[in-house]
Amino acid sequence: MSRLGASLRLAIALLTILPVRLRGQAPALGAAAAWFPLVGALIGALAGAVGYLARPSLGPQVAAVLAVAALVVLTGALHADGLADCADGVGAHGDRGRRLAVMRDSAIGTFGALALFLWLVLLVAALTGLGREDAARALAVAGATGRWSAVVHAAFALPARADGLGASFAVGGAAMALATAAVAALALAGAGFRGGGAALVTAAAVAALVTWWSRRLLGGRTGDTLGAAVTLTEVAVVVVLLGVARS
Repeated sequence: MSRLGASLRLAIALLTILPVRLRGQAPALGAAAAWFPLVGALIGALAGAVGYLARPSLGPQVAAVLAVAALVVLTGALHADGLADCADGVGAHGDRGRRLAVMRDSAIGTFGALALFLWLVLLVAALTGLGREDAARALAVAGATGRWSAVVHAAFALPARADGLGASFAVGGAAMALATAAVAALALAGAGFRGGGAALVTAAAVAALVTWWSRRLLGGRTGDTLGAAVTLTEVAVVVVLLGVARS
């Protein structure tokens, strides 16, 4: 129980800005992977609650913007920064070393800025198209599946560098199994059999694409590719849930 509590606190510390105290010797980062879907669902639910409360008085567009802003603030923009860095890596010319160097640069380039803009616009538009309750549930499901996507990516891609978050986040079989069971339960509970199933398939597809891309162009995973897996899955899942709601 002590180890479980320590890994949960580590997951919250990694994924959010919430002030969590890590007692004693912290477990390996990979041990926190089992809790990623649950913590992600909490992040999405809190952001969804912001949009839900704001919608009656401010309208769907402003409520969606506030919900996404809450999503970014709760995570300290960690995952959005990973998306921007990966986009800059895509636009960089040169070999793997050059791309990794560009991604490590703290400055955001043109490709990174465009990626963030498109992610924001698409996510806000999709949330606006959903009903009040559906939008809140969609963010919770997207939060859970987004973090699970990062776990899958970490499990199937070797580190591209010898240091950094990508190298230290090694996911074992037990953590992977627990995370998968948790995300399946959360997705089905939040979006029903049809929507939850579609969200899980979407998350797996995004994880596979990010893993393929990172292996081909970077030689493996980094902290930025983990963040990109989260953000790309979030927006893809919300868009898919919008399609399910309208069909």
